[in-house]
Amino acid sequence: MEEAIALNEAVSTVDASGEQEEQKGKYVTFKSGNEYFGLKIQYVNEIIVFQEITEIPESEDYIKGLINLRGKIIPVIDVRLRFKQKPFEYNDRTCIIVINVKSVVVGLIVEKIAEVVEIKEENILPSPTIGRADKAQNKYVYAIGKVDDSVKLLLDPDKLLNDEELAGLEQQAENAEEEGEE
Repeated sequence: MEEAIALNEAVSTVDASGEQEEQKGKYVTFKSGNEYFGLKIQYVNEIIVFQEITEIPESEDYIKGLINLRGKIIPVIDVRLRFKQKPFEYNDRTCIIVINVKSVVVGLIVEKIAEVVEIKEENILPSPTIGRADKAQNKYVYAIGKVDDSVKLLLDPDKLLNDEELAGLEQQAENAEEEGEE
């Protein structure tokens, strides 16, 4: 869990600067299955430890439910299930990356946070088109980032949830908050 604390400090340091230039090229990376993914740091609000989730009946399998984060109800999705990977058992390394997508706050359950890395523009390559048909996660990947000798799949958070799903999740979170106030 020390990784989440250290990464939160990196995220908040970047946010506190208030400068878009500081955020340019920085990505929070995490592991899902055998791959490492990167999210632009500008989308990341914070990284929190895994906590109890209230399930939402009749929702997609990857939408795990809602959490209460300091009084704000936030929907959470399991990234592995979203990518049609095998489910994993949550453990002490499981984290929730709280992101802001189109003004909707969503939590992404990931099995392990890696690090905050800087990827220079010249090290970002278009996503390959070969063999994409059977890989669900590829439709969420907009590019490949080269970091030293490794590769990170760079995610487009806007594509993780389509507009209809975002609106539905936002409505469910608002309803849950209103019920909590009564």
